Amino acid sequence: MNRITHLSMRFFSAFLLFFLSFGPFFSQSSLPPNTYTSSNKKAVKQFKSAEKYMSQGKIEEAERYAVKAIKIDSLFAEPNTMLAYIFIDRGKFDEAIFYLKRSVRLAGNYFPNNFYQLGEIYFYTGNYAQAIPALKKFLNYERTHPEIRTKASYLLACAEFGADAVQHPKPFSPKNAGSAINSSNDEYFPTVTADNSTFYFTRKFDQENQCSNTQGQEDFYFTKRNDKNEWTTAVPLREINSACNEGAPNISADGQFLFFASCADINIEYGPGKEKGFGSCDIFYTDKASGKWIKPVNIGRPVNSNHWETQPSFSSDGKTLYFVRGIQGRGQRTGDIYYSVLGDDGKFREPIKLGPNINTEQSEESVFIHPDNMTLYFASNGRVGMGGMDLYMSKRQANGEWGPAVNLGYPINTCKDENSLLVDPSGRLAYFASNREGGFGNLDIYYFELPQEFQPEKITFSKGFVYDSLSRKPLSAAVELIDLETGKSVLNSFSSAQGDFLVTLNADKNYMVNVSRSGYLFYSEKFRMKELEVNYEKSFLLSIPLLPIDTGKSTVLRNVYFDTDRSELRQESFPELDKLVLFMKLNADLTIEISGHTDNTGDKNRNLVLSNDRANAVTEYLVRSGIDKKRLISVGWGELKPIAANDNEFNKQLNRRTEYRIVGTKKGMLKISSPPDSSKEKKSNKIK
Repeated sequence: MNRITHLSMRFFSAFLLFFLSFGPFFSQSSLPPNTYTSSNKKAVKQFKSAEKYMSQGKIEEAERYAVKAIKIDSLFAEPNTMLAYIFIDRGKFDEAIFYLKRSVRLAGNYFPNNFYQLGEIYFYTGNYAQAIPALKKFLNYERTHPEIRTKASYLLACAEFGADAVQHPKPFSPKNAGSAINSSNDEYFPTVTADNSTFYFTRKFDQENQCSNTQGQEDFYFTKRNDKNEWTTAVPLREINSACNEGAPNISADGQFLFFASCADINIEYGPGKEKGFGSCDIFYTDKASGKWIKPVNIGRPVNSNHWETQPSFSSDGKTLYFVRGIQGRGQRTGDIYYSVLGDDGKFREPIKLGPNINTEQSEESVFIHPDNMTLYFASNGRVGMGGMDLYMSKRQANGEWGPAVNLGYPINTCKDENSLLVDPSGRLAYFASNREGGFGNLDIYYFELPQEFQPEKITFSKGFVYDSLSRKPLSAAVELIDLETGKSVLNSFSSAQGDFLVTLNADKNYMVNVSRSGYLFYSEKFRMKELEVNYEKSFLLSIPLLPIDTGKSTVLRNVYFDTDRSELRQESFPELDKLVLFMKLNADLTIEISGHTDNTGDKNRNLVLSNDRANAVTEYLVRSGIDKKRLISVGWGELKPIAANDNEFNKQLNRRTEYRIVGTKKGMLKISSPPDSSKEKKSNKIK
């Protein structure tokens, strides 16, 4: 049911209930009780018959007698008002406006609420400029119903916003996504992976749903990009689709998890997981094993409840699930946006409702968190806007809270309901569902270039492949992304059984990626995004060999930093060293060697001293963090062990490094080589 139809039914019902007793729309009349604007007895008689039939719900008869009354007395205001409400009920708003305008012209001062109704119809049909004077006229009357007066003030603010938005339109040129995605059926709720390679959506078929015995079956479809960067013909997601409805899919940024909603009777077993539901709609999830989706599982409490949970959106940090919870009340369901954080135990915590910058007293839905994890898009009908559901954007603030909601403007928003917005990972294209003319069916998926002011933060992504450095076999390993400035973890994920993983990277951040697996040395890499020109089309490719613990080979600590010619650790080194501390605590039988290295710039002896001091700085940090100094050996090699030719700045930077290697296990100690002493100053390789 669209917004204006819903309103017409509500106001028509009020008119029907109170017409005879001069209810809300006539209670402010200045006419004496039981009198009319016509003194023609024949006309009044016909109108009283119309009132009688109206009270009996016989609308066609009421209309016939109202028309008769007007034919007898063309200046009779009440039957014009009645006809206006009858046409509102039928969705014939042009006719309703005709009779309301006539009624207010004939007796506006007697029935001020008709100005309100005229303004409301103008507003919800997109005639904002015409709505403004009608609503202002209504508000000029002092003796009006307080509730209607409050609504009129709100609608006036919306009409003024809408009129201004129409005068200042946003760039908007939607294009149909094409026959590979759209069909003669309804397509909506799109979602896409962070590398923009796989596109999922919901398709609805006009057939009976076996779970709810209602008309309409929803299933998931997906498509992949081919070598020509085109979407291939969409096919059903057979591992997930069932005899019940599946809707509102959301794919995780790395493509490994799929969240969706499934709805059926709470008392029956249903859905792909064949589990009993908690409410009318629940959220399910599935993940990939050997490249295929496994049987979906109900995400359970506390995310799901006896209410209505739907439209999930999983953040790219792999920690936070946003969703809509609907609560039935006063004859209608209103939705709010919640989020739940994934705990270290793999369970979602108690959901928290987002604050007043996002949620209102009305409905919010279609929540979407962009892979930048900084920009939230959603739909709401509880804010000053264009009418119905409008699309909004909010940015995460420095304190972690969501900023004020920003309306995406006209003609992205209109007087109709807009929702199901997806912004692709590049931030330049937005997808939405529309039944506009020229499509393949009723609802089709369209895309458009998102105006720059509404675009998310710039991101790119890194694809990685984790493997055993000796056997070359792919490995499943833990992948963590850490913000070097804050030292906080911003993503926790895993490489697949095939060794693949994907992480998103924001343009204005510097990161450390840490890859670890039991029985192996951990691996780290750095992404200094602030120093790079981020281009979404140019992703980073990582080949990550994990060394078995007992190989005796060295691994570079790529995120340990010192200032030039200094040995004091910079703060951004701490996250990686903390990972080394954790590694040592998890492997209590290991002894490691920390080695420092320089390039060939400057005096050799000075380089030897500097490298030794830097190695000592690292070992001292580990000791302060609780590692027994007996398990640590510190050594400086200066420029003696380059890993690249010292012929340019890039290679020299590679040679300026700190490494660690296993030199002792429960099996015994490996052979340890000692560097030559400096001619100027001898340094012990023991921790002081």
